[in-house]
This record gives sequence, C-alpha cells and structure tokens, in this order.
Amino acid sequence: MRKGRATRRIILPDPVYGDVMVQKFINNLMKRGKKSVSEHIFYGALKIVEKKMKGDPLEMFHNAMENVKPILEVKSRRIGGATYQIPIEVPKHRAYALATRWIIGFARNRSGKSMAENLASEFIAAANKEGGAIKKKDDTHRMAEANKAFAHYR
Repeated sequence: MRKGRATRRIILPDPVYGDVMVQKFINNLMKRGKKSVSEHIFYGALKIVEKKMKGDPLEMFHNAMENVKPILEVKSRRIGGATYQIPIEVPKHRAYALATRWIIGFARNRSGKSMAENLASEFIAAANKEGGAIKKKDDTHRMAEANKAFAHYR
C-alpha cells in the first residue's frame, strides 16, 4: 500500500550568506557526509569567482543557477504499446535540483585543478551562458522541442 508523498525537509540557511539555495548546493556537493569539506570547496570556489570576475560572487552563483535551470524536459510515457517522450514543464524544485546536479557533475569531470577551481570555472561559464551545464540544458530543451508533437498525451 502506498503511503503518499514524502514530506519536504526544511533546510536551514547557510552560516556565511544566510541563503537556503547555497546550503542546498553545499549538501548536494557533499560526499560521504563530509559537510565541512564541501563547505570549504564551495566557499573557496566563490572566493576564486570574486577574484576572477570582480563582482558579488553570490550574485554570480544565483545567475549561474538561473541560466542552467531547465524549463522543459521529456518524460517517457507508455501509450498503447508505444513509448513516447512527452515534453513537460519542470517544477521549480526539480529545476533547481537538476541545475545543481549538472553544475557539480561537470565541475567534477573537469580535469586538472582542485575541485574549488573547477567549480568556480563552471560557475563563471554558466553565468556567461556557456560550459557543460548550459549545453546539457540546451540538449534537454532541444529534446522537448523535438517531441512537441506528443505534448497532447500529457
């Protein structure tokens, strides 16, 4: 028997900027429960962004997240023996989760430097509407656009 939807946890804002989005990002960046390490990486990345871009790093972070958030995505739906990719609008919380996942993933895949430097360069790239995470968003939108014909199955 199904018990219904899981309740959303209330996440407290981060200690430095007092921002819930920053805390969620740090939690997603964390591996094996080492929050202090992920905080060190994130705040280090923002310091690098501040040095490189000469502006408010938190503003740059929010700008990067807004640029990476997808608006549409495709969902598989089986209708009469055929599976269709149906474009749907992405809910706000899922859009943020996807943007976070993509930025962190592409930062981890960058070679060479430390994770803080990779994350900083991914933030800068995303804020300038370039880089891997933006490409992923564009691919997702392109998929949804290509399957617009099946939107009536929603």
